[in-house]
Amino acid sequence: MNEAAQQQEQEIAVMRGELGRVRAEIGKVIVGQERVVDGVIAALLCGGHVLLEGVPGLGKTELIKALSRVLDLQFRRIQFTPDLMPADIIGTTVMTTAADGRHALEFRRGPIFTQLLLADEINRATPKTQSALLETMQEGSVTVGGTTHQLAPPFVVLATQNPLEQEGTYPLPEAQLDRFLFKFTVPFPTRAELSEVVSRTILKPQIAVEKILDAARIMGLRAALDKIVVSPSARDYAVGLVVATHPESDVAPPKVKRFVRWGASPRAAQALVRAARVRALAQGRAHVAAADIRHYAVEVLAHRVILNYDGQAEGVAIGDLVAEIVAELPEAAKAS
Repeated sequence: MNEAAQQQEQEIAVMRGELGRVRAEIGKVIVGQERVVDGVIAALLCGGHVLLEGVPGLGKTELIKALSRVLDLQFRRIQFTPDLMPADIIGTTVMTTAADGRHALEFRRGPIFTQLLLADEINRATPKTQSALLETMQEGSVTVGGTTHQLAPPFVVLATQNPLEQEGTYPLPEAQLDRFLFKFTVPFPTRAELSEVVSRTILKPQIAVEKILDAARIMGLRAALDKIVVSPSARDYAVGLVVATHPESDVAPPKVKRFVRWGASPRAAQALVRAARVRALAQGRAHVAAADIRHYAVEVLAHRVILNYDGQAEGVAIGDLVAEIVAELPEAAKAS
């Protein structure tokens, strides 16, 4: 092994250790939900946003708050409500008067100017307010009055929504959903996990957690991800999974042709590769394997696939449909 390879191996070992420490600190607060925790950390490292969906009381908000305590980042929470306006999120321009009596326009920054943003119950806001996040989630900037303001990196949106309540909620449009790297369905805890939750929250004092990563180190980890090798075959496998979600594709399974109206967007292929690089790093490897591409396929693809009328009428579970695509598509499949 040459010197460059040895150095990269050592760097990967150090970064893997840091990820393990972040996971362990969050584990002091959050019981179970290992896959969701790993996914949130992965999104943070590769610059993606996460949508957490689950019934009330499963710890979605607590997970995000725990992450904010482990990371030395600016953290803000926005409680989305039907009366929330875009200016309440991004800020507004106001008229000010200086000491000499002159008037001037001044931009007052909203709570979106942070690094870790909790968008709590995001589907309770109107589409007009939801759209205020589109530019920020894609570009990391806010444009007001023709002036563009850059947000300090890293900027990550962690949003929650309740799938049960329909009254007073507004479904996220496809353009908004497409900007989330992952969508996780937070599972109900097992009996043992529920018992541990009660023990930690009721019978014991609050557990202190240690801050592990700051903004500079997170950006350094993101730069290191660029060194994780993605072979042409791994890239084509990711592309093939995305193409297989489109009913007009030759590689689409019969159920996709029957029940899907529109498949995943090009962002999905990018997301599969970005997430796979983080998993390869977490596994201590300097290259992406097919298993890394498959690992988060459901969380990357499911919220980007739109069912047709037949699929909706028959209650097709998109997550199960994506899982079937992953199981049926051979690793050597190419984009058609």
